[in-house]
Amino acid sequence: MRRDRSAEAFDEFVAARGDALWRSAFLLTGDRHVAEELVQDALARCWPHWRRVTAGGDFESYVRRVLFTTHTRRWRRRAGHAVAGDEVAWSKDRPASADGPDGVEQRRDLAVALQDLSAGQRAVVVLRWFEDLSVDETARVLGVSSGTVKSQTARALAALRRSTHLSEEVR
Repeated sequence: MRRDRSAEAFDEFVAARGDALWRSAFLLTGDRHVAEELVQDALARCWPHWRRVTAGGDFESYVRRVLFTTHTRRWRRRAGHAVAGDEVAWSKDRPASADGPDGVEQRRDLAVALQDLSAGQRAVVVLRWFEDLSVDETARVLGVSSGTVKSQTARALAALRRSTHLSEEVR
């Protein structure tokens, strides 16, 4: 039996962008298991609409928006939790010691500091600095105005500068 073309396109997308989605989810949640659940939930929400999503052309933005809104809903329902010390690898395939002890410590501190931000601020930081999206691209993914992205960015950076979790060189 021949597979549906949209199923193949979905599988190809997950294979190509799954790790990047997981990395974003990890930075949002601070927990590798919760990040995996978040990515699975977001992809499960996207699958029924995949034909329509791919017809629009910008399906990665759509999937990211679902990922971030799913996270925001979860975050609003329950308080965040502390990041465990061993959850600092931002790529499932990358050993935690890839950057040496200083890099691991900085990633751990940043992951903890990100958890102190609001869901919106954290989303903006992850998209702008870890996913390297522009203000307009970030606004499109989050479904907000460019002005909102700019104000959330300013507030997030101010909070990170004040964070006691980050060393001076990271701030």
